[in-house]
Amino acid sequence: VQLQASGGGLVQAGGSLRLSCAASVRTFSDYNMGWVRQAPGKEREFVAAIRWGWGGATYYADSVKGRFTISRDNAKNTMYLQMNSLKPEDTAVYFCAADERYFGTSTGEYDYWGQGTQVTVSS
Repeated sequence: VQLQASGGGLVQAGGSLRLSCAASVRTFSDYNMGWVRQAPGKEREFVAAIRWGWGGATYYADSVKGRFTISRDNAKNTMYLQMNSLKPEDTAVYFCAADERYFGTSTGEYDYWGQGTQVTVSS
């Protein structure tokens, strides 16, 4: 499984970005997918997850709930993270992750990782 995250950039506080995660995998819909971020000097932090399937359940960290939306397009083997009302504290490298069995907030449980995309929110 190979994951490629993209869509990061520099945005002012209050702005929006959409991240994408393209997966090279036979059956993308079989995988639980997640977004994890890491700010400088901090540990990796769970952001959001979406369950395998076509109407997958979603779960969000409290810090992004109501501002971020995770989704997936199984026909395109791609997962998205729509980020609205961005804050400076959202600045981090954002990683996408995948796992066939695990669905949850524990970042260490995901088997497959992308390379990360930088999101910088200026105040």
